[in-house]
This record gives sequence, C-alpha cells and structure tokens, in this order.
Amino acid sequence: MRVHFIAIGGSAMHNLAIALHKKGFAVSGSDDVLFEPSVSRLSKHGILPRQNGWYPEKVTTDIDAIILGMHARIDNPELLKAQQLGLKIYSYPEYIYEQSKDKIRVVIGGSHGKTTITSMILHVLKAAGLDFDYMVGAQLEGFDTMVKLTAEAPVIVIEGDEYLASPIDRRPKFHLYKANIAVLSGIAWDHINVFPTFEGYTQQFSIFLDTIQPGGTVAYCAADKVLKRVVEQKIGDIKKIPYNLPLHEIDHGVTSLIAADGTKYPLQIFGDHNLMNAEAARLICEQLGVETNAFYKAISTFKGAARRLEVLAHTPTGNIYKDFAHSPSKLTATIHAVKTQFPGRKLIALIELHTFSSLNKDFLSEYAGTMDIADDAIVFIDKHTFEQKKMEPYPAETVKQAFLRSDMIMFNQSAELLKYLENIDISNANLLLMSSGNFGGIDLGKLTEKLLQKT
Repeated sequence: MRVHFIAIGGSAMHNLAIALHKKGFAVSGSDDVLFEPSVSRLSKHGILPRQNGWYPEKVTTDIDAIILGMHARIDNPELLKAQQLGLKIYSYPEYIYEQSKDKIRVVIGGSHGKTTITSMILHVLKAAGLDFDYMVGAQLEGFDTMVKLTAEAPVIVIEGDEYLASPIDRRPKFHLYKANIAVLSGIAWDHINVFPTFEGYTQQFSIFLDTIQPGGTVAYCAADKVLKRVVEQKIGDIKKIPYNLPLHEIDHGVTSLIAADGTKYPLQIFGDHNLMNAEAARLICEQLGVETNAFYKAISTFKGAARRLEVLAHTPTGNIYKDFAHSPSKLTATIHAVKTQFPGRKLIALIELHTFSSLNKDFLSEYAGTMDIADDAIVFIDKHTFEQKKMEPYPAETVKQAFLRSDMIMFNQSAELLKYLENIDISNANLLLMSSGNFGGIDLGKLTEKLLQKT
C-alpha cells in the first residue's frame, strides 16, 4: 500500500504516518510548516519531507490513499491534484477506521477527560499483557508513539475528538469510528467556531450514540445532567452503563481508591475528575476482561497523561503544576482538584485564554465562577493571539466581569507575566499553570528553577 499525507506534521498525522510505516506501508507526505517533535520522529523513520511546502507532483496515480490533515486548506494544491486524479481521499479518523474495521473498537468521547481516560485504559491493558492497537492525543510514558496499528491486535482504543475530521469532511471525528464499546465523559460547550449553539454541540453526542454498533456498550458519567438526559433518551440496541465517583479517601495529600474488600490503592493522580476518569477506564477494562482488583493495582502506577496536572516541581510545602485546561469545565475541575487535595495551601491559578472559543467575547461569560476557589486568579491573553486570530481585543475589565472576579490580575504581554511569576512565593502554596498554548513562549523550566531557588 502506498499512502500520501497532506499536512503530515500534525500531532495525530505524523504519528499515524509512523504507525503505517511500521506496518510496512510506503509513506510519503508534505507540509508547509513542521515543528518538533514531528520533525525528529519522521526523520528517525525516514519519512520526513525533504523540504517544506506543497508539491502537486508528489501526487500520482499509483497512490492508494491520500490522508488529509485538518491543517490543510480546501484549495491546497496537492489536494486539488488528488481530486483531479480521482484518488481516494481520507481524513485521518476515516483511515483509522479503515485499518481497524475488523477489530473491537473502543472509542473514548466527551468534552473533557478523553486523553486521560484513554491513557488509563492503555496503561492497564499493557500491565495486563493484552495485545491492542490505539490512538491517543498525548505522548505517554512507556509508549513510543501516539498511534499503533497492527494486523494482529484484536482491539483498538481510540480517543474520539468531536472536532471536524478534515477541511472537506465536516463531520466530528468520533462519528467516524463506529464504536463497539464507548465512553462519554461529559458535555460542556466547546468549539463554538464550528458549533455556535450549545444545542448544536450537544446534538453531536446524540449522533455519536447512533454510531455505536448494534449490541454495543456505552459507559457514561451519570453526574453530568445534560449527558445523562442525552443518553437515557436514546433508544437503540446498546447497553448503557452509568458511572459516578468511586469509593476513595484523601490522606495527607494522597488519594486512594478503595476496593469492595476494603483494600486501599494509593494513586499518583488526584481530583474528582481523575477519579471519574479512572472509574470510566475501569468499566471499559472490565469489558475487555480485566478484573477490578487487577485494574486498581495497575492504575496505582499511572502517573498521568502529559500536561494533565503534570508536576513541574515538588517541595515539602508547595508544588508547581502544568495543565492543559482551557475550557470552562476543565478549568473548574483542575482548580477544584488542587484546592481539595491541598486545602491548607494557598492556590495561585493562572489560565491563558488561547483558543478561538475561549477568546470569543460572547463565550467569555461561560467562565463565570470558574476561578472562585483560587486564592489568586490570573488571566493571560497574549496580545499577539488576538492579531493572529484576527479578533478584536478587549480590556481587562471585560475579562474580570466575565469571570465574576473583580480582584483578578490580567496580563497581555509575556514579559510582564514572567516578571510577576518570578516574584511568587510558593512556600505553603501551589502554583497552577493552565493553557493549551505556551504562555507567549515563557520557558517554564527556567521559571520553575528560579522559584525553587527562593524556597
């Protein structure tokens, strides 16, 4: 099989390219901009494009499949050439289904927790010695790539994003996998550039339930009232398994799961949202033959997915965390987790508003109350982000009113933010840095070192 990737440098795209290369496919690709780690990874496997840019001459009739990334535009010259030649064009979720249609497909969906739940399942299945393929949205310890596709594995575990599949396929990715077993972690409005109403966004999860194969199973968070209503209203030949918080305790900053026989399993993660994630993962692993106590034993060694409450520094009296949280629901869950785990410590919480949804002035009110329990609340919006997204900037007062927090501190230049952060005292305090961006290029490693020198 010969496949060509248009926009090969994307996170999912370059990992899929590597997976197919390992499977014995002839892989080529193009991209106008390539960054690390995709450059090093593609180069290691000999499939890095020789130069950046789009080259229609690469697209020839002997190509079996074109895989189109979301980064490409509809007028991409290689895409136009492929259409002219009548080649088969797939989005990457379509092609993952194509490569896994004879497997048991486990799809993890929901507005939040997808990466963590998927990562937990992979961690436990690996510990159990089971053979499986996967696609996950973060680099995991113990896994070389974010995508694995083989001919032999009977199961594939897929993180199911609700964003669009490709520039020419406006269906949400998770609609394309046709799950046999599924998780829905919750519904919280996101991607308003594609789903401008909450009702339209919610409808995508209802449609997802329709794509679950007859006789299939869905585990869903019963604590989410919107999700609960959507699932319970759905009529069809699928098994519905609700889940809630599992039995647990917090002792001296360590959370433990408590099994039915009373055995306690200390975790390296914490927070109600992560406990919910673990319960979802347990139910799925149970469907795949892993017993509960074996799951608890394995999950006790799970360190978390990259950038999900990742510990940058730890001292006896204070921690520094980096987290991917950016949407209102994720922000609330992450702040609540840290404050609940360390109630006696001051919590300094910083959020960078970076995505189209989070910066949209009409959406901003969705953040009301999300930072209430943080002792110090800081918002950073890089002024260049407004320019890049061609959005009209707004003053700090607009942000404070939206968050309903008059004492909020606001920055729009990374140099000023860095100066402020360098003067923070983390004695008996936790610093929580949340963003799907990079805080205007601030080196968090150097910042951490500087703060540790003061303790």
